Amino acid sequence: MPQSKSASILITGATGNIGKELTKYLASKGIPFRAMVRSMDHAKDLESLTFPGTEVVLGDFNDTVSLENALKGIEKAFLLTNSSELAEQQQTAFVNAAARAGVKHIVKLSQWAADVNSTVRFLRYHAVIENLIKESGMTYTFLRPNLFMQGLLGFRETIIKQNQFFGAIGDAKISMIDTRDIAAVAGEALSFAAHEGKTYDLTGPESLTHNQMAEKLSVAVGRKIEFINITPKALKQTLLHVGFPEWQAEGLVEDYAHYKLGEAAEVKSGVKEATGNEARGFDNFINDYASLFSA
Repeated sequence: MPQSKSASILITGATGNIGKELTKYLASKGIPFRAMVRSMDHAKDLESLTFPGTEVVLGDFNDTVSLENALKGIEKAFLLTNSSELAEQQQTAFVNAAARAGVKHIVKLSQWAADVNSTVRFLRYHAVIENLIKESGMTYTFLRPNLFMQGLLGFRETIIKQNQFFGAIGDAKISMIDTRDIAAVAGEALSFAAHEGKTYDLTGPESLTHNQMAEKLSVAVGRKIEFINITPKALKQTLLHVGFPEWQAEGLVEDYAHYKLGEAAEVKSGVKEATGNEARGFDNFINDYASLFSA
């Protein structure tokens, strides 16, 4: 627990899926934090703003002055940006600003199998930023989660209207992770020095094919849901149709090519190592979110 009531932890991406869960996690532990948001309208969605240790600061990854303001007095920061063509540039700017501000520790949301030589754009830029943080002299914790279970919500429209979701993965298995577990690991890493210098590979407790996910989803919602395996080209068009930006859609197609080779099937114990608790399974996730997949 912190010794001071003033926030020494900065949460970026605070209004996103993981960021919201992280703010709730810290608030539940009584740990003060500062949430960086792009607008106060976005901040209204943060339930944890009722926690007396919460500060909110306006910040933009593309505005160095706003980053410097957000980082004043901060000792530890959680780094998360949108996966866009600007992600590497934005995260570089943040790391450099954090180093200048005297931040001591960065907890970075990275990705499973991050590698500067990867053919997958997401894995390349995450690895570049990991290396930059190491070179900065700040201590770090890198979180490398596998595919998010909550990513299935991206197909919510087609699941509701067509009882189908899509991917270019065949029968390859993948050990998906619940974003609530990612947030819990981040919360622990921001709270205790024992996590410094650690890289956590984060997965769920089982490895499933997308057909097996469809079967579990069918049971949870009480109707037949099908997984449809499609070509990479068709996957990109589907992702664009449900609202993904083109750069991100192309990156997800690259991700799926990686998954199809069975390179994301391994089950790891990172959640247990970091939090002491077992990772949530897909059954737990789908039971909690089942209502969102019904009209």
